[in-house]
Amino acid sequence: MPNISPKWIKSLGENEIFVFGSNLAGFHGGGAAELAMEWGAVWGQGVGLQGKTYAIPTMFKTAKEMKPYIDEFLIFAKTHPELKFLVTELGCGIAGFTPKDVAPLFKAVIDENIENVYLPERFV
Repeated sequence: MPNISPKWIKSLGENEIFVFGSNLAGFHGGGAAELAMEWGAVWGQGVGLQGKTYAIPTMFKTAKEMKPYIDEFLIFAKTHPELKFLVTELGCGIAGFTPKDVAPLFKAVIDENIENVYLPERFV
């Protein structure tokens, strides 16, 4: 059973990273992406580590198009065990997907027991 991220993330601890859904252009104007700006998300950067945040593009026609970015994130998380990644229900807001669409893309967290990635309860 993977670790569960808080339903509402209002603050971050020293080694915690807010993982949010973005768009490739890095226009963080709404939803969790807008909140991420408070923790160092960079306007114009749609992928990767930014301050105490990590952006995963979600604005695609299908949820499967997110997979390469999620896989890249999971590799990053595995190489940074000192960090705790709090994944939001990315893709399930403005992008219009459901947890049922997105959760399977994070299957490796469970299969590989990636302990520093905390998933939303509805992704488990």
